[in-house]
Amino acid sequence: MSTHYDVQALPAEQREHILRGFGLGWWRQLGQVAIVLGVVLLACWYVGLLDATTLLNGLPSIATLAGEAMPPDFSGYRSWIRPLIDTLAMSIAGTAIAVVFSLVVAFVAARNTAPHPLVFGVARVLLNALRSVPELIMGIIFVAAVGFGALPGVLALGLHSIGMVGKFFAEAIEHVDEAPVEAARAAGLRRCKCCSTRFATSDAAVR
Repeated sequence: MSTHYDVQALPAEQREHILRGFGLGWWRQLGQVAIVLGVVLLACWYVGLLDATTLLNGLPSIATLAGEAMPPDFSGYRSWIRPLIDTLAMSIAGTAIAVVFSLVVAFVAARNTAPHPLVFGVARVLLNALRSVPELIMGIIFVAAVGFGALPGVLALGLHSIGMVGKFFAEAIEHVDEAPVEAARAAGLRRCKCCSTRFATSDAAVR
């Protein structure tokens, strides 16, 4: 059924009221855009982004740095092997930690598998907190805790990645098909069996 209305058919007072509302809404949006733009410009001025002199003075330094980097010098490539292996090992180990712990957290961070709304809220806050802290900050904290080496980097990468991977897993679990669970309930299965069916379906979604 169409909900289109002919404005011209409305009484003059009502038509004027509608047009005035549209006009006020447009001015309100324009004011909001102006406020946001003013805040952005103020922030840019505060950090010196609008200082054209400083920016132009930095161009020769950038050109000098680019000139010194070309052509690249591969004479010391043998000294790169150990750092490359460390980086690769850190990424693999950190990703493995993130996947394992994210699978655990994701099931309590999804609405359809969380045992209680309070547990769901705490899990989501935890994932948001882990994502909000940069890996560099976590690395500094773990360096103070376990010392220098690859281990602080692995822990930092793994902990930060739990926030991202856990969110992806939780959203995948929330979008699983509820038909198997409803079928299990209709068949008279108890709550534990229904939960097992939901977890099995969620596991398939995560895969």
